Amino acid sequence: MVRLVMLDPTTPARLDRIRPFLPEGWELATTASRAAGDQIAALSGATFGITGDVPVTPEMMATHGLRAIHKWGVGYDNIDLDAARRHGVRVLRTTGSNAVTVAETTLGLILALNRNLVRGHVGILGGEWRKGELSPTSMRLSGKTVGIVGMGYIGKALARLLSGFGCTILYTKRTPLSAAEEAEAGIRFAPLEELLRSADVVTLNCELNASTRNLIDRRTLALMKPDALLVNAARGGVMVEADVAEAIREGRLRGAGVDVFEFEPVSADNPLVGLDRVITTPHIGAVSADGFAPSITRMIGNLHAIARGEDPNPVDVLV
Repeated sequence: MVRLVMLDPTTPARLDRIRPFLPEGWELATTASRAAGDQIAALSGATFGITGDVPVTPEMMATHGLRAIHKWGVGYDNIDLDAARRHGVRVLRTTGSNAVTVAETTLGLILALNRNLVRGHVGILGGEWRKGELSPTSMRLSGKTVGIVGMGYIGKALARLLSGFGCTILYTKRTPLSAAEEAEAGIRFAPLEELLRSADVVTLNCELNASTRNLIDRRTLALMKPDALLVNAARGGVMVEADVAEAIREGRLRGAGVDVFEFEPVSADNPLVGLDRVITTPHIGAVSADGFAPSITRMIGNLHAIARGEDPNPVDVLV
């Protein structure tokens, strides 16, 4: 019997949506909560686990019989890869699967911030007609300079979307693309500090690792234009949330769109929550109903291969 556990607490209705994709004879379960004890209990006797946002700890990797953990998505900073190697647990992800979805979310946040759409909406809900108040900070995206931090699948998808706006697109990453790749995408490499000084909009679309943790802090924010926008659809730990909130309150940053937080679910006392010029969303950047079937099919395919003693899709293998 193969037992698959959804580590993010899941509703019975969602489990029913997943079951038709399972091979015959597989058992599907979920966890009672995100608490460590409930996670360990759910994994007891499990063959495979799928995680979205729940951290997969060394204690979870040590669960008897566990053969693989699959990330529903791309970012794997919530999975202890060293522990996986020690315990012989395979770790996989759906590489590139959510690139267009996250890119569209990023573009949506940019446009909503630039046009003050959420501020206007909230004003009307509160009985206020804020047209005059919002006009001085309502800007066009067309013709502006956009700086993309990270140029993987998501960054490239975002660059394609931005090309229709006639934007100058700068990017930064550890290893620059080739000149031919840059020319084809219509983008130009710039070191981080140059990008931050030049961009009207800065988007974070990079992985969270040792080199990107707290990348955007008080020092780097000071390099940005005071009328610039910041969008984070990467990982919460890429920026220091308190520093971003301070920059916005003090008028050193025009606004921010934040889909990811250092600690999730985000608490009501997070410094970014409730700020007038900040749009906050609950880590939905990679979520799309029309991506459900392809993603679950791909994940189950990888896990089924492991169950049969075969190799999963090599582009999805982390460990």
